[in-house]
Amino acid sequence: AIAAIGGPRARILAVEPLPALFERLAYNIGQSDFANVKAVSCALADVDGEVTLFVNTYNQGESSVRIVSAEARVEQLQVRAKTLLSLAHEEGYSKIDAIKLDVEGAEDLVLDPFLSTAPRTLWPRLIVMEFALLRVGAQLEQRLRGLGYREILRTGENVAYELAKEETPA
Repeated sequence: AIAAIGGPRARILAVEPLPALFERLAYNIGQSDFANVKAVSCALADVDGEVTLFVNTYNQGESSVRIVSAEARVEQLQVRAKTLLSLAHEEGYSKIDAIKLDVEGAEDLVLDPFLSTAPRTLWPRLIVMEFALLRVGAQLEQRLRGLGYREILRTGENVAYELAKEETPA
């Protein structure tokens, strides 16, 4: 759906750390008409290298670099990880229009180091993420507001923030 909205000039990066889900993602991209979507097999985290992914065996979509649920049956898997900034540099991005994060409670691990080290020109104009699982959601939301993001949408599971345009002196 995002590829259709972005149109043929949009560059879309889909990141998936679980090998089986990555294979399905890559297959689905290959079957679509959207040549502008690229799949990358890694986790987004606060470090480059290898991280432990906690895989919910009953719902792999709830896998995370954080333990999300004490009740879930979890297996641990070592996966390659990249920071958002490293991934953006490696893929040659000079700007990010939008990012949809679905990292199951690790949004701050992805966004905090990025917003601390990336030039403001690389900050996404739009950030969409789940908020139901954010254990540190209040702190992250407060930080985003302090950096010039404003909430523009909240649904049952997601929240969207837009980066305010910087005023240029007259």
